[in-house]
Amino acid sequence: MRILSFLFIFLLLASCSEKIGRTEFTSVEIEDVFVDSTSIRAIEFLDQSTLAFAGSDGLYGTVDISSGKVRTNVMEYDIITPSFRAIGHTSSDFFMLSIGSPALLYKTGGQGKMELVYKEEGEAVFYDSMTFWDNKEGVAVGDTVEGCLSIIITRDGGKTWRKISCSELPEGIEGEGAFAASNTNVEVKGDQAWIATTEGRIYYTKDKGKTWEVVTTPMMNDVPTQGIYSIDFYDENLGVAIGGDYTRPEVNKGNKIITNDGGLSWKSIAEGELPNYRSCIQFIPNSDGKGIVAVGFTGIVYSFDGGLKWKQLSDEGFYTVRFLSDTVAYAAGKNRISKLTFK
Repeated sequence: MRILSFLFIFLLLASCSEKIGRTEFTSVEIEDVFVDSTSIRAIEFLDQSTLAFAGSDGLYGTVDISSGKVRTNVMEYDIITPSFRAIGHTSSDFFMLSIGSPALLYKTGGQGKMELVYKEEGEAVFYDSMTFWDNKEGVAVGDTVEGCLSIIITRDGGKTWRKISCSELPEGIEGEGAFAASNTNVEVKGDQAWIATTEGRIYYTKDKGKTWEVVTTPMMNDVPTQGIYSIDFYDENLGVAIGGDYTRPEVNKGNKIITNDGGLSWKSIAEGELPNYRSCIQFIPNSDGKGIVAVGFTGIVYSFDGGLKWKQLSDEGFYTVRFLSDTVAYAAGKNRISKLTFK
């Protein structure tokens, strides 16, 4: 009987331990894996062994996770050297989208070469980020053109793209766009997608871009340099967004929000506390939505409790971050890509 009692207590403690979760991080180790003269704001894991990236000066490439080997190339179009701040991928192809006019969207083609699959010209053309729901359907977002946000959709694995007409979108605000800061102002879960804008608004679709509605949030947006810079969802209900004003990076009010109902409503968190301006926010995998990391040129911050309280883990600046596991991430910024190990 005593043995059974001890066994019961052991199982109870083990169960409680699982509910408590993992140990809180107290530091981050930073190891550079690629150093160059370019600015990199778009990184994505193609799988568990390969990190893809694209940046300014037409530079794009991959990092082999196990060996650390970096392969790079430079894209040129006529006499133009495009700058890339948006990338995406399916199970078979890699995509990269340039800012400015002409907007140039490339996908991997025959023999591994990149082929142009979408081009758009115009004085106001400026694309900011992209992602895929699945191997067939993807979305990219850009600034306002002719009265509405620019949203392009593919339904055939990225071979062709169609721009959604203004008649199919909610009424826009003059000058509304998105920030090409980290390739994270569009997020997808299931059939849903959320697009965060400079006006502190979030465009929402529940059917892979067939219909859209817009939600207003408490994010500050009084001047063009303010708004939502980055959005992430842990599941179809829990999401966070961050931003602020990169010209006033010390401001820590009205720059971080959270939703628990799939983005239908948002509330401010950690008002008057860390973090201040950040350009990218990501949930930590396997953290039950409690672990969150945000990066920017003002450093790396971390929350253990779902965004209520934060701590600064490093003053080193990055533009964007992606998690490989629940303790390892890769971040990119000015002149480098680095491996981040959280401890």
